[in-house]
Parts: sequence; structure tokens; C-alpha cells
Amino acid sequence: MPSHLPADHPAAQPPGRGSVDALISQARRLKVDVDAVRRDARDIDTGDPQGRWQRALYDLALHQLEDLDAHLAQLRDGPPPASAAPRDSLLSRVGSAEWNLLADDALWSEELYGILGRDPATPALTLDELPSLVLDEDRPKLTAMVTDCLVDARPIDGEFRVVRPDGGVRTVHMMGEPVLDADGGTASMWAVLRDVSALRRSQSEVRETRDSLHRERQRTQSERRLAVELHEAVLPPGHGALRLPHGSSGTLDLAAARLPAATGSLLGGDWYDALELPDGQTLLSVGDLTGHGPAVTADTAMLLGALRGMGMAGTAPAQLMRWLNQLLDATVQPVLAGALCCRYRPDTRTLTWAQAGHPTPLLFRDGTGRRLDTPDGVLLGATTGAAYEQAEATLDTGDLLLLHTAGLVPGDRTHRLLDLAPRFHEARTAQDCLRTVMEEFESGRDDDACVLVARVSR
Repeated sequence: MPSHLPADHPAAQPPGRGSVDALISQARRLKVDVDAVRRDARDIDTGDPQGRWQRALYDLALHQLEDLDAHLAQLRDGPPPASAAPRDSLLSRVGSAEWNLLADDALWSEELYGILGRDPATPALTLDELPSLVLDEDRPKLTAMVTDCLVDARPIDGEFRVVRPDGGVRTVHMMGEPVLDADGGTASMWAVLRDVSALRRSQSEVRETRDSLHRERQRTQSERRLAVELHEAVLPPGHGALRLPHGSSGTLDLAAARLPAATGSLLGGDWYDALELPDGQTLLSVGDLTGHGPAVTADTAMLLGALRGMGMAGTAPAQLMRWLNQLLDATVQPVLAGALCCRYRPDTRTLTWAQAGHPTPLLFRDGTGRRLDTPDGVLLGATTGAAYEQAEATLDTGDLLLLHTAGLVPGDRTHRLLDLAPRFHEARTAQDCLRTVMEEFESGRDDDACVLVARVSR
């Protein structure tokens, strides 16, 4: 582009052909590499905000590299005849113009006519007429750029939007400088105008997908934070020792933990609980509701509250399961759930339990482990009027009882827990046993899980 110097100032010589060829080779190698990575990423999930953002960035980078390649080729070869430029190529998107202020006329290249959608047979618009093509909100910007160039000899470098005769809107980037006469006055203005509509659309898509990703992350973080706060407010702590009220019989040493899924999803409806009852017995339970998020956590709190209330009223485990099933079945949208509920009577060391949809309790004694008998039962909320049975076992001092939800060992993998029996036998407290379980199962799961350990102290 000519500088704002007298018109007879010698033109700058073009760069050496060899150096431009080297730049072209580098740009094309980079373009091939980016395109290869873009093809490898074609399986990115476009339904995910982050996936859409990544695809948009790949497209934008490739678009800019294609333009860079065409720019360098034009710099090396010089401008070809307008008829040689393919439709929608870079050359067809770059035009030039010169406005002669003394003669009050204008000269446009054929490419500029194409960009603005005007008939090349019609006269080029003067600087006074040019704003008629520009969107109303962009006209002050164009007027300011032209005034600064003509009055203060400042270069033009800015964008505005034009409306073509067919109603289409194009974004045009204009770079220009004044051409001065012998007395230092502005004789004319010369400019290059480039149609950057496609580029700006790509950049806009990147911004939109980035903002969408940001909003999605904020929403997920807010939901997780709310779920954690609600979980902590109404459910037992996420890990550590369970403490029964002061003055309790002290016959059970308890510890429990909630292990989140490896995917780091929102908190689900898993729970564990230990409650000393008025008659001196202890109510132990683990269970879960399907789904994740604050709504499920609230449902879990409701279910746990009902379980505690019925336990305090002396309800046996089997009857408690039947009533929980009726409670869920009576809701507008019954939520499928699983639960394991136990009552421990310390004077006889008797454990009574009923379950639905969860693994049976595991008993560890003298360095070996086994499953306790499975009472009959069905998935909570699945069948109106379901019949539940309960089972019973007598425990000894030093016995270890382990309750867990299905997410801890998916499928028939209970043997992994039973294999821990020698380590449990060497452990001194329930907390030590819990720590062993967490070391073995804290990672690699698809679902949340809860585990409760109870050791018979005396």
C-alpha cells in the first residue's frame, strides 16, 4: 500500500521470490498438519459445548491458514486478472479503490464491485456516496476513519458492514492512506478493502461456543456446589467415623465413607446412616436413588428422614422396607432405589436385616469373610404391595460387619471385598478397616458408592 508521501516517491521493491517461497512452504506444511489434526478430531461430540468450541477453533485456524497461503502467493506472483480469480477465492474477496479529491471521482477494482455486489458498469461511488452502502450504526465509524485520513493524514485501519443490493450483509476490513500533492495537501486516498465476513463468522462461533462452555461449566459447578451443601446439611458426613450419641452402649465401633464416581459427576443419591434407637438397638442402613444433582439429594434426605422416623417407632426391617416402597410408589414420579436396613440388638448380639436391590451384608470373623443369607425382596418403588422378608444372624465380639451400595463393586465382584479379610483381622479399629476399603476401591468406578463398617466391640 502506498504511504502518505508525494505521488512521485519511488515504489518499494517486492521481497525476494525465494524468501516468499520459503514462507509459502512453511504455511502450507502447517496447513496440512492442522487439517490432519482436524480430521482426527472429527469424532468430537458436537453436542457437548467443549466439543463445539474445539471444532470451531480448528475451523478458524484452518480458515486463517488458507488465507495466509493465498496472501503469500499473491505477494509472490502479483495480482492476476480478475477473470482468473475463482469465485469466493481470497483474491475475489480483496479489492482496491482510489478516490481523487480534486476531480471528485473514484476508481474501483473489479473485485471491489463484486464484494459490494454492484454492477461494474455503474460509476464507482465517491467518498460522500460510500456511506449509503453502510449499515446505519457503522456509518459514524466510517466517517471518523475517512476524516482522520483526509484531515490528519492518519492511516485507515478498521471494519464496517455493508448492505448489498440483494439484502446480504458483508463485513469489510478497510486499510487506506492519503496520497499527498507537492504542497503537502491530500490529493487522493487509496485503500484496500477485504471481505472478512467468513472469518468473522468463524471467530463469532468460537466466542459463542467458548461462552456456552463457560456457562455450562458455571452451571455444573453451581449444581455440584448446591448438591454438596445440601448433602452436607441433611446427610451424614462424606467420610470418617460415625459417632453415636454420648452415653450410648458403645458396643459398635463404626466408620463409613462415600466414594464419588471416577468421572467426578454431581453427587448422587447414595447414603449411609447409623442411628441409636430408644430401646438401645442401633439402626444401620445404606442405599441410593438413581440420578444426580440437588433434586436427587433432596429426595434422598426425604427418604432417609422417613427411614429414621420409622426406625425410631420400632419398625422391623422388613416392614420398614414395605412402607418405604409404598412411600416411593405414592409419589408423582416414583424413584427407583435400593436399600439395605439392619437393626442390631447389643444384649443378644442379634443382627436383623432386610434389603432391596443391594448386596447383602458381609461378615468377617477370624480372618475370613462370607456373605450373610439373602432375604427375599424387590427393588424399591418397582412393585406396589411388594412382600419383603428379613434375615437374622448372631454376631460375636470382634466380628466385622460391612454394608455397601452396589456401586462399590459392580457385578459379581464381592470376592474382592472378601479377599480383604486377613487385613481386616489385623486392623485395630473400624476406621482402619474403612481405610483399607478406600485404598482398594477409591478409583476406577463409574458410579458413586457408600460403605459402612461396624465392628462388634463387646
